[in-house]
Amino acid sequence: MPMAQRSSTRRAWLRGAALAAAVCTGFGAGAAAAQFQKTPWPAAQAQPVLDLLDLQGQRWDSERLKGRVVVLNFWATWCPPCKEEMPSLQTLHELGGDPVVIGVNVRETASRVRRYVASTGINFPVVLDPQAELTRRLGVSAFPTTLLIAPDGRVRWRVVGEVDWSGPEAGRWIAELSTSTGNGIAPARR
Repeated sequence: MPMAQRSSTRRAWLRGAALAAAVCTGFGAGAAAAQFQKTPWPAAQAQPVLDLLDLQGQRWDSERLKGRVVVLNFWATWCPPCKEEMPSLQTLHELGGDPVVIGVNVRETASRVRRYVASTGINFPVVLDPQAELTRRLGVSAFPTTLLIAPDGRVRWRVVGEVDWSGPEAGRWIAELSTSTGNGIAPARR
C-alpha cells in the first residue's frame, strides 16, 4: 500500500476510534443527556441485503422485512451507552407494529448474549455477529450504531450514539420513514 494511502487509512481509523471511544464512554463523565450523531446513509455505500438468524432461530431477511420500517441496532454487552439505550429499544419493540427492532450483538458469544438478554428482559430479536462481518460490511465502527431502514428496504439514516428510542425525536424519525417514498422524501399531503 502506498505511504499516502496508509496515512489516509490510519487517519480514518483514528477518527473512527476516537468516535468509538467517545460514544462508548458517553462523551465524557457527567453527560446529562443521550448524545448521538444522525447522518444520511452514504449514497456511495451499497444497500445491505439482510439474512439474519436470531437467538430463537427465527430468520429475518430483506424479503420478510419488506414493507416495514426496521431499526437495526449494533451493540455489545461491554458498552455502557448500549446498555443505557436497551430499555428504550425494548419499549419501542413493545409498542408493536412498525418498526421492527432487531439488535445485532457484535463479537460476543451466544451464551454471554443469552445471559444478558435473559437478565434484562429484552425480547426483541437479537442476532449475533461473532466475527463482525456484517458490522464491517455496513461500516459500523462505534457502538451503539443504529441503521434506520425504510419500508422499501433502503437504509436512510445511520445514528451513532445513544438515543431514547421511545422519545418524540426518534418517533418523528420513524414516522417520516413510514411515510417516505422510494427516494426518501415524504409524499405530498393533500
